Formats: sequence, structure tokens, C-alpha cells
Amino acid sequence: MTAETRSADPALVQRRTLGVLSGAVALSGLGITVGITVGGLLARDVAGTETAAGLGQTAGVLGAAVLAVPLARVSDRAGRRAGLAAGYAVAVLGALLTVVAAVASSLPLLLVGLFAFGAATACGLQARYAAADLAVPEQRGRALSLVVWATTVGSVLGPNLAGPGEALGDVLGLPPLTGAFAISVAVFAVVALGLLALLRPDPLLLARRLRGAGADVGRPRRATTHAVRAVWADPRGRLGITAVVVSHAVMVGVMVMAPVHMGHAGGTTLRVIGLVISVHVAGMYLFSPLVGLLADRAGRRTTVAAAAALLLAAAALAGTAAPDAALQLGAGLLLLGLGWSCGLIAGSTLVTESVTDEQRPAAQGGTDLLMGLGAAVAGVAGGPLLALGGYGLVATVSAALVVPLLVVWARTAGAVVAQRPR
Repeated sequence: MTAETRSADPALVQRRTLGVLSGAVALSGLGITVGITVGGLLARDVAGTETAAGLGQTAGVLGAAVLAVPLARVSDRAGRRAGLAAGYAVAVLGALLTVVAAVASSLPLLLVGLFAFGAATACGLQARYAAADLAVPEQRGRALSLVVWATTVGSVLGPNLAGPGEALGDVLGLPPLTGAFAISVAVFAVVALGLLALLRPDPLLLARRLRGAGADVGRPRRATTHAVRAVWADPRGRLGITAVVVSHAVMVGVMVMAPVHMGHAGGTTLRVIGLVISVHVAGMYLFSPLVGLLADRAGRRTTVAAAAALLLAAAALAGTAAPDAALQLGAGLLLLGLGWSCGLIAGSTLVTESVTDEQRPAAQGGTDLLMGLGAAVAGVAGGPLLALGGYGLVATVSAALVVPLLVVWARTAGAVVAQRPR
């Protein structure tokens, strides 16, 4: 425990923490989205087949899921600053490997690079938990939502850097599309160094000191499993983890196949498809401060109910839209983004409040692992479902995933309301 941590004012540290995390997530979002924009295309070019494009995207999603656990363990033992900085360092390595793989035309190495690149997404998600470490219970939802909202900056601006990235690649003599990953290398390196310099005192370590807790160096190797079980044993945690996993899986299931569905209409341009996806991204991030306020004022459980209703409405609206019905699809995907935001923010807050300070990093990492795996399954299943029964079947199967959330919501009614946040 440093002298800086011992003498810190929690309220001032929380304000500083929110500023640093929001800036880091906004900047890293540029590197993440510009990489995601061209990652699948790069995999296709290296392998020479359309199938490889899906493999590239899946590698990034799995990387974000699997790497969430070891990064959470680093945060558990050394603080959020160390965990987040380590994650962005792994993402730098992943971006570099991606460039090398493109030069060598090696698909296996490319998939390894994109897997490691997913660490940046894992860090962006874990930053929302860091925002809640020092927040008072009645403001946890808002604190968490502010960091989610900061993602809007990178999500909107990142894809627009694909063009400059290609020009940079030409200057550096790199293969087409790899310039975007050169931008990601620089962005992630700046974010990692910025977090090491500015995220002081560490919010998790300070929160533990204030509550008389500490990292348990004797914790079992299966700490994540034990922590997730502890989350599930608490009615709040059960509802929270279900809300996070279901919201993310439904969002990915409906969203990923939307551009393919729109492509079936001969007159639909890439510009129209991009506009529809931009509306969806706005629904995910732009209104998150209001969602956080709703979670704090109306309650986490009420916000989860709103998430379920929005996800069902989104699946119904988007799933019945014709390929050329851009307005209806845009409205459906906007509701989809809002439903995801409600489920993620309220659910993440419930997970945080359901376990002790010592268990939180492991529980949060385990939640993000399950969330990412759910998204990966939903994304992989989308193609076969679309081929089998069209976009309507994709939306119907995705909507069916909301049923378990409604069951858990109903069964935890009195218990979630009765228990006080920790």
C-alpha cells in the first residue's frame, strides 16, 4: 500500500478515475474499431476465401472473452492500473503480429494476432468495472455508464480511420489494410502508458483499503470459478450475470447478420448499410448515461426488465423487415442497442454488488468470459440460421434467448429488491 493510496480522498480519486478511464476508453476505441473494420477483410485477403473473414472476426471475439479472465487476475493482485495496462500491451503485440502475418501471408499467425488484439476489447469492458470500484452504491450505475458512453467516440470515429490507415500502410510499404493495425499499435501504446501514469491512486486498491479488504494471495487457482459461483448464489448476481450474457448474445445474433440481410437487396448501398449500423451503435452507447441514471433511480431490476422488453421489440421489428427496408431495420437495431445498454449497465452493476471486494475482479472477469463466449456462439450460428430460414429465423432464435432472462427476473423478484447494495 503506497503513501499516495493511504492519504487519498475517495471522492476526488473517483472523479479523477472516471476522467482517466473515459479518456482511455475513448482513445482505445479508435484503435479497436478501425481494427475490427478491416480485420475480417484482411483475413479474407490472406486466406483467399470468404469463409476466413468470419474466422477473423470470431478470433477477435474469442480473444476478448478468454483474455478477460487472466487480465482480471492481474487486476485482482496488482490493481486495475496494472490489469488494464497489461491488457493494452497484449493488444499492441496482437496488432504487431497481425501486420507480420499479413506480410508473411500466414492465416494461423493472423488468427493468433487477432485473438491477442481482442485484449483491447476486454480492457474496454473491464474499465466499466473500474469506474464502479469507488462509486457510492446510489451512483454506481451512473459511474459505470459514463465509461460505457465514452466508447461512443471511438466507435463513431474509428471506422473513418480505415482510409488514412491504408495510406499509412502504403507509406510504410505494408500490404493493403495493415495500416489500420499500425494505427492501433500507436493508440494502444499511448493508452497503456497513460493508464500507468495517470490512474493513481489505483481505484481497486483504494476501495479495498477503505473497506478493510485486501487481495488474497492464498486464493485457489480456480478463483474465477469460485467467484462466478458466488455471483450465481446471490439473487442479484444471478439476475445480473444472466442480463449481461443474454443482452450481449441477442445483440450480436441480430446485429451481425443485418448487413448480410440488407445485402440481399440489389439496390442497397454500403453507405445505407453503414448508416443503419451507425444508428445501432448510437443506441448502444449514446444514451448510456441516461440508462445509468435509470438503474440508480428506478432500480437495477426495473432496468433489466426494460432491457428484456427492448430486445424482444427489436427482434420483432428487425426480423420482419425486408432487405430494402432500411428505416425499419434502423429502428429495430436502435432498439437493439438500447436493450443491450440497459442489460449491460444494470447487469454489470448487479454483478459488482453481489460479491465482496476480494471476489469482484474474478467475478467480473468470469462474467465477461461468459458474455464473450455467448456472443461468439451467437455470431457463429447466425450464418447457418440465415441460410436455413432467413433473417426472420435469426431474429426469432435470438429473441428466444430472452426467455431465460425473464425466468430469472421473475424468480428473483423479492430477493433483489430486499438486498442492499454493497
